[in-house]
Amino acid sequence: MRVLVTGGAGFIGSQVVSALIEAGHDVTALDNLHPAAHRDPDRVRADRPDLLVGDVRDRATLDAALADTDAVVHHAAMVGMGVDPQDLPEYVSCNDLGTAVLLAAMAAAGVRRLILASSMVVYGEGVYDCARHGRVRPLARHAPDLAAGIFEPRCPSCADLLVPALVGEDEPVAPRSVYAATKLAQEHLAAAWALETGATATALRYHNVYGPGMPRDTPYAGVAAIFRSSLEQGKAPAVFEDGGQRRDFVHVRDVSAANVTALARTEAPAGLRAYNICSGEVTTVAGMARALATAMDGPEPLITGRFRAGDVRHITASPARAAAELGFRATVSFADGMRELAVARLRA
Repeated sequence: MRVLVTGGAGFIGSQVVSALIEAGHDVTALDNLHPAAHRDPDRVRADRPDLLVGDVRDRATLDAALADTDAVVHHAAMVGMGVDPQDLPEYVSCNDLGTAVLLAAMAAAGVRRLILASSMVVYGEGVYDCARHGRVRPLARHAPDLAAGIFEPRCPSCADLLVPALVGEDEPVAPRSVYAATKLAQEHLAAAWALETGATATALRYHNVYGPGMPRDTPYAGVAAIFRSSLEQGKAPAVFEDGGQRRDFVHVRDVSAANVTALARTEAPAGLRAYNICSGEVTTVAGMARALATAMDGPEPLITGRFRAGDVRHITASPARAAAELGFRATVSFADGMRELAVARLRA
């Protein structure tokens, strides 16, 4: 199959490209080498002479790239939570306008298969159970609780503290950041495109992706890379709140495998179907920091008690749908992945 991978020089996209080639696909990688992800674009060009340098917002570039293409794996996006509200127009332009231009070009070219790199951030806060009221959507956390070290969300009916549960793909979505809002908009655009054209769109909602090639020392990087950079400098990783935030850390090789598996699916109906791409192993942010510190023989994490009012407390997901419908199951354990991350090469 001839496949166009947008964002094909990024952390995840580049490894998806390698996995698709290994699976026997003919792959074109497109990337605009955005400075938020690539500090040295000239080096990327030198290392990747096969890379098509261009922007998904440029229709002419897409029309050329989509010639004789069978499917698109769409990873081109600004990632992370941003630095300040001034990032908002660039997020919307890269992520949503870029997706809209891509979908229009795919419709014109007759390309009817899309794998979309989505994110668990579309859920916002996870789902919770109350001892008295069952499954509930939590109240927003309030500064007085956070300042007092009470970090767990409360029940909207009785204000009791809640117990976190696993999120399924059919749970309500409630994005809580600019990035999250743009990822959900990508899903909505892809769903509308698929219904209008009779195409198939698969949204892979990645959880906390980590592994070799992660970006280093950037405000857009994930927490695993930030902790790794601190430990390299002999500093204790600084963990917000009490470190009890629950997350699912999924290795980039598993994420790449999920893309290959999703592309191989032949019986997918028209429209959009979403899947959680996660390891199925629940850990805490402090647990991840401790595992990485142990693997790097570094100092114990510093539990700071600091907080940001808009942060999500818990977000972990059920991998059941991806296992049942795609046949995808993560294979890299958290323990093995952390040991590998401790010595892996990161993106400069």
